[in-house]
Amino acid sequence: MSKFYKPYSEDRLICTLCNHYCKIKKNQTGICGVNKNIGEKIECLVYGYPIAMAVDPIEKKPLYHFLPDSKAFSIGTVGCNLKCPFCQNWNISQTVHIDKSRYFSAEDIVYLSLENSCQSIAYTYNEPTIFYPYARDIAIKAQKKGLKNIFVTNGYESKEVIEDMVGVIDGANIDLKSFNKTYYQKELGANLEKILDSIKLFVQKGIWVEITTLIVPTKNDSDSELKEIANFIAKELGVYVPWHISAFHPNYKEQNLPRTSIEILNRAYNIGKEAGLNYIYMGNIGIENSTNCPKCHTTLIKREYFGVQENNLIDGKCPSCGYKLEGVFQ
Repeated sequence: MSKFYKPYSEDRLICTLCNHYCKIKKNQTGICGVNKNIGEKIECLVYGYPIAMAVDPIEKKPLYHFLPDSKAFSIGTVGCNLKCPFCQNWNISQTVHIDKSRYFSAEDIVYLSLENSCQSIAYTYNEPTIFYPYARDIAIKAQKKGLKNIFVTNGYESKEVIEDMVGVIDGANIDLKSFNKTYYQKELGANLEKILDSIKLFVQKGIWVEITTLIVPTKNDSDSELKEIANFIAKELGVYVPWHISAFHPNYKEQNLPRTSIEILNRAYNIGKEAGLNYIYMGNIGIENSTNCPKCHTTLIKREYFGVQENNLIDGKCPSCGYKLEGVFQ
């Protein structure tokens, strides 16, 4: 069994689940509030206790190049290793109150996924890195039943966890929330360089990656910052990595900021195109988001909201020119 901690001093253990590498005193938890030093080991307190479960279209994750038009069984727990002021799930991510009224084993989650005709399990809603020991056990059992496994993550995994994910986690949607070191550090509680390194490592390890940037007016919507994000994806990850640009709506501690306008999203879209990105999708505004062949521009997948209207792929290829679309397909 893999363990994600190591000794530090007589009364402290280092948690190796995420890039905070918290040095946790006995009977204390790390920044996430749910991984506790119980003496000889660090215990994941939310193991077996998801707070949220639902059947979602995979497009809602959002993953557009991963088993399109399939269903994902989504689970999340309480707790998070970041403190984003605009969090949409703050009521679960920013609490550490664990409801222990019902335990769900790894087998239970796999059973529920199959029972609901899902083709994958999505670890989502809060930051799944903090419950990786649980997610990992589920994923290994899920694979044996032919299910795929996906992470919806802020990208603050440790190197140890990303390396362990190989052969366990098939795909990830990773947030790249900003390209401003100070903003990441002060407002979100993370180190930008470590996030960029993690994203690159995901891609290097062959895990299918799609990037999401929630565009928050006045915070990360300048042309210069959007260009930096788009250029990072194009140059460091590859022009085939999809970029989801999502609209912010006032939430949690950011109630006074305006919603993201369609004009800002269009500007971001054009910046992404200038950087050479092949696949850019606008989220949270309910517009049609088609995937077009980068070679001959045939519409390969036609979507509206979270639904697929048409899927013209044949064995993952363009029916017109035979271009093999990047992603994970049947």
